[in-house]
This record gives sequence, structure tokens and C-alpha cells, in this order.
Amino acid sequence: MDGIRYAVLTDKSIRLLGKNQYTSNVESRSTRTEIKHWVELFFGVKVIAMNSHRLWGKARRMGIGSASSIILIIPSQVLLLPVLNRTR
Repeated sequence: MDGIRYAVLTDKSIRLLGKNQYTSNVESRSTRTEIKHWVELFFGVKVIAMNSHRLWGKARRMGIGSASSIILIIPSQVLLLPVLNRTR
């Protein structure tokens, strides 16, 4: 699961958790089919749909900022993300 970095936790993404939709930040070089395969393999669920959005970093004085991608995953059944299930 090298391509999936971390779960995105914003007001909107927390509301989407109630609708069984999960948002995470992924590497910009990862393709949609790779990410779908990783989610299906790691969590053991069938992915129904995915939406992706590429965010460009802030332009710096000597070059262009790095890009990252955010992806919305809609699985066929409810799953618990280990990132959100941490106890301290």
C-alpha cells in the first residue's frame, strides 16, 4: 500500500464517512486502477466507484510545487479504516 498516504479528515470527509465514502491522499504517480486494486486487496471489499482530484502545490520562486492527489473511494460494504481506529 505504498500509494495510499493517509486519510483526509475534513468536515466534508467526516460527513461522507456516514455515507460509506472514504477520502484519502495518495501519491500523484498512482493510477486509479492501482489504487482500486490496493483497496480491494488490503480491505477485502469490492470498490463500486472512485473519484480523483489532483491538487497542485503552491508555486515556489525557483520551480513548481509538487502535486498530490485526493481520491474518494466508495466500497460495496462498510469498512473500518485502521488510520481512523487508533487508540491512545
